[in-house]
Amino acid sequence: MLAAAMLEGLPPNNATHIMRLSCDEATARAVADIIVETFDPATTAAAAFEEVPDTSSWNNSAWAVEVYFGSPPDEANIRGLVAVVAGDSAARAAAFGELRQRDWVASSLEGLAPVRAGRFLVHGAHGRGAAAANDITIEVEAALAFGTGHHGSTRGCLCMLERVARRRRPAAILDLGTGSGVLAIAAAKLFKHAVQAGDIDIVCVKTASANAKRNRVPSFVRPVLAKGTAHPVLRRAAPYDLVMANILARPLRALAPQIAELTAPRADVILSGLIARDVPGVVGAYQGQGMALSCRLDIDGWVTLLMQRRGGKPR
Repeated sequence: MLAAAMLEGLPPNNATHIMRLSCDEATARAVADIIVETFDPATTAAAAFEEVPDTSSWNNSAWAVEVYFGSPPDEANIRGLVAVVAGDSAARAAAFGELRQRDWVASSLEGLAPVRAGRFLVHGAHGRGAAAANDITIEVEAALAFGTGHHGSTRGCLCMLERVARRRRPAAILDLGTGSGVLAIAAAKLFKHAVQAGDIDIVCVKTASANAKRNRVPSFVRPVLAKGTAHPVLRRAAPYDLVMANILARPLRALAPQIAELTAPRADVILSGLIARDVPGVVGAYQGQGMALSCRLDIDGWVTLLMQRRGGKPR
């Protein structure tokens, strides 16, 4: 059981191998960061979390980091990366093993408490009683898709959604890389409009669809399998007043022209999945498409940006 967690990167389907390291919080986060920055998120992911305190031990704040691989990892290479950010002793302490086929996200996030982001409350079935009268609740069970609300990038996007809602009511909304569907569901509940959603991973598409039904918005959120914006359903609903993309820096930069092509003048674009050093390159890519940075939000080392499209056609 976990007391707190953050998930970094996108989960690999059918993970076969794991690396685990018990350590302090700073080390856990640093190792998770370097893994997600180094490896393809479709094949490798990391979860850093605080373990349930052991009251019989002097150490009541132990953390751990678990790295999941879709194929046998190069152990020497991984230990080398751990040594870079955490030292040789941590690298030697890292333990590798094989996994039986299982829902690894459910195992990593089991028992997490509900998470609040403004008016939004993201919770599992066990957290239904935590909702207040005016909360917008999103019920998501841990599954083989990214997005439980605990990650700083997801919380940042939810907070940015509220910021957008304070000044406008977008009618055409797109969620790229929808993962578990949290952001699409949140926007559907907040704005009472259809939200187009796409993901490159069929597991994510199925999970997001199931979560839309769980949250009683299946008519508003119907995810499709798509690489970027390359799907007729996503393109047909353009131009969009609001686009959300909580993925990673490299694909965000590559998607800038596609997103700009599908946005209306003065549209809002919420971007996340970034660490601080990613921000200049991502902001520059979208400024080159006629957008301006409106707001930046940092949560748990992850950055969420709100860009706004200027009037006229993108370059």
